[in-house]
Amino acid sequence: QVPLVESGGGLVQAGDSLRLSCAASGRSFNRYTLGWFRQAPGKEREFIGAIRWNGGIPWYGDSEKGRVTIARDNGKNTVYLQMNSLKPEDTAVYYCAANQFGAITSKSQDYDYWGQGTQVTVSS
Repeated sequence: QVPLVESGGGLVQAGDSLRLSCAASGRSFNRYTLGWFRQAPGKEREFIGAIRWNGGIPWYGDSEKGRVTIARDNGKNTVYLQMNSLKPEDTAVYYCAANQFGAITSKSQDYDYWGQGTQVTVSS
């Protein structure tokens, strides 16, 4: 089991920025990929982006491309999702997830461990 704990969600206004955190604990994550997803009510889980724990640049899906940045802090075992110019349609539960094989993948089924999610609500 890989505990992942998201934080930083909340209620914001359209146009605001928000930074979510995903704290990982329990083991070494050198070979892992950490990904961010979101799920709005009645919709499928959607890939936002991901980053390998041991290096490399992040890669992003199409949903928020250009408005999000993923970064990691290995010393704090934390991955961040910076979101800018938020829109009401960004309202969702945001999850971080870990792929234990360092795979480059946007498929939720390829991720082995998931956090509990953090709610982001964007008002118009």
